Amino acid sequence: MPAKTTSAEFCKGVTAAIASKYGRRHRELYANHPEERLTASCIVYSRLRREIWMIGDCQCLIGDNYFDNPKPSEAVMAEKRAMEARRLIDEGRETVESLLNHDMAREAILPLLIEEMRNQNVTYSVIDGFPIPRQKVRVIPLDFSKWTIVLASDGYPFLHPSLEESERALAEQRERDPLNIDTFKATKAFKKEFNSFDDRAYIRFKV
Repeated sequence: MPAKTTSAEFCKGVTAAIASKYGRRHRELYANHPEERLTASCIVYSRLRREIWMIGDCQCLIGDNYFDNPKPSEAVMAEKRAMEARRLIDEGRETVESLLNHDMAREAILPLLIEEMRNQNVTYSVIDGFPIPRQKVRVIPLDFSKWTIVLASDGYPFLHPSLEESERALAEQRERDPLNIDTFKATKAFKKEFNSFDDRAYIRFKV
């Protein structure tokens, strides 16, 4: 895209790009079932405008300052899942190991997760081929100081100034709390065969 692109122009363009992948039949279906749409989050730095644009679940560091853009009820649902997992374990119905194999606690909140997805691009922003409400896009302006910036997806529970530190913190979380119900609460656990619980993207640069 051109360097002078604004956040509003970016949202319009990326929405059109995804919408072009939908046929008419699918577009009608997706209009009524947002949970079925092609959906992505992203974070963009505009060098010309000295702005960071946050659409959907993402996070960043600007110097020592941390910013994120979570879904409105993400923390509430993560807490509900954590409470359900602890209840199942305390009652002796499940173990950490059994929940890692079959996350019954996540299944308990799946209706809530689907219900929240029906509010995408209403109560929160995502890229899904449908109009992105501008008021739900977080725009962070930068002054003309020198900054070290880290942009990342939400697959890092603890974002640090280096990739090595962020990966180490992720590995430590997997070791001490693989269900993600204690030191970090999430809507899903680590799968046994994976070294993470969500997608990971990380970039650091200076401006």
